[in-house]
Amino acid sequence: MPSSSRRTFAIISHPDAGKTTLTEKLLYFGGAIHLAGEVKARGANRRARSDWMKIEQQRGISVTSSVMTFEREGVTFNLLDTPGHEDFSEDTYRTLTAVDSAVMVIDAARGIEAQTRKLFEVCRLRSVPIITFVNKVDREGRSPFELLDEIADVLALDVSPMSWPVGLGSDFQGVLDLATGRLSRPEGDSRTFQGKVEDAPALPENIAEEIELAQAGYAEFDVDAYRNGDLTPVYFGSALKDFGPAELIDALARHAPPPRPQPAEPAPIAPDNAEVTGFVFKVQANMDPQHRDRIAFMRLCSGTFKRGMKLTPTGHGKPIAVHSPILFFAQNREVADEAFPGDIIGIPNHGTLRVGDTLSERADVRFTGLPNFAPEILRRVALKDPTKTKQLRKALDDMAEEGVTQVFYPEIGSNWIIGVVGQLQLEVLLSRLEAEYKVDAGLEPAPFDTARWVSAEDAADLKAFTDLNRSAMARDRDGNPVFLAKTAWEVGYVADRYPKVKFAATRER
Repeated sequence: MPSSSRRTFAIISHPDAGKTTLTEKLLYFGGAIHLAGEVKARGANRRARSDWMKIEQQRGISVTSSVMTFEREGVTFNLLDTPGHEDFSEDTYRTLTAVDSAVMVIDAARGIEAQTRKLFEVCRLRSVPIITFVNKVDREGRSPFELLDEIADVLALDVSPMSWPVGLGSDFQGVLDLATGRLSRPEGDSRTFQGKVEDAPALPENIAEEIELAQAGYAEFDVDAYRNGDLTPVYFGSALKDFGPAELIDALARHAPPPRPQPAEPAPIAPDNAEVTGFVFKVQANMDPQHRDRIAFMRLCSGTFKRGMKLTPTGHGKPIAVHSPILFFAQNREVADEAFPGDIIGIPNHGTLRVGDTLSERADVRFTGLPNFAPEILRRVALKDPTKTKQLRKALDDMAEEGVTQVFYPEIGSNWIIGVVGQLQLEVLLSRLEAEYKVDAGLEPAPFDTARWVSAEDAADLKAFTDLNRSAMARDRDGNPVFLAKTAWEVGYVADRYPKVKFAATRER
């Protein structure tokens, strides 16, 4: 079955660990691009190919998930590049629902950092197996033993080193493949890997002792333990200097799982199910600003998708014909005539599809596990040109649909309130309002600090609560009632006073 040759994976890391550089090199070694320029090199044609938004190019960071598909030696790779910045954890969380495995990038000098740990926990919740890539070993860093022990202790995983750095920083002499005993050496002024490989090299005595200790002291690689999420194979390398990316692709092809069953109601959906099913984990507007397009990213979970077939979204139950499904290479795209479980296809639409929607042939299934999170920062939107109210509402609805922000419409007052998880999301919001919608707006402090979705088994209890607290009530873009609180303490206080009302920090999409 073609799905057995699919490897759908994400790359996760803390900011500045080198994730975007590694992404670019994987594409380069996978034959998807012919120029692997530094991420922050000058010139538009040398920017990271997966960072296409204006603010991403200005700052040299990824703030939206990109999808890139490429083939190598009969295996189709679907690479999902996620934002490393913690302010975009919602987008990353939803992306991780669409993958079957992940590559965790760690800086050799800094080890496991806060955001890496958070993202790992999300992977653990969904039993997503992880390959670890320790990056930047050509620079001064911590000892390999210290890094391996930290991964084992902090993440409670068995570790299995698959390669070993011969020297670090100024003493860097290459990377040894522990399975074959071959050493990849740096060459030239740039000290990059240019294909020079030594079989059974003579290693310094201290390095030979290190390797002997590592092979005796850490677990042997076991593919079942890896796929169960109990063990992580660890590769050492330098994405910038081309040590490791090719080996990483080979490891994903050999060891990473093909498409797995996906959680759904009434029962999980296996990839060999004959009916076509999938779910939307991301919506992106204006990837092509000249065409004001709107693309829903769908993870195909079962069946063989054919161009032009009709699928029914859970959102409204009316079948839609998918005439122009898209396969992605970052911003570039091509029409897909067919797709298989594990593939990510883009469906152009005009607001019909939303994050969390299930698409299926018979509309009798719903995929689960894509929640909204309560925002941690609330702001009022101040429009500088009152004639642009309509454009502002369209823009805010678009970005709420994408998951960039959440929008709340207060029951009293006309100032719409924006909710985000992190501060950088606000900068992205203002940048995109101006660049894509030509709306000049500012943000003002809101009299609230957090939000909770409210519900009750008895409609009368909910009505009594909302009537008494109208000044703190709002609706989200779906019309669900939301309680806006001045502090987290107030949430607890009000919840105690109204035991029949449920205050939820997450809401299933």
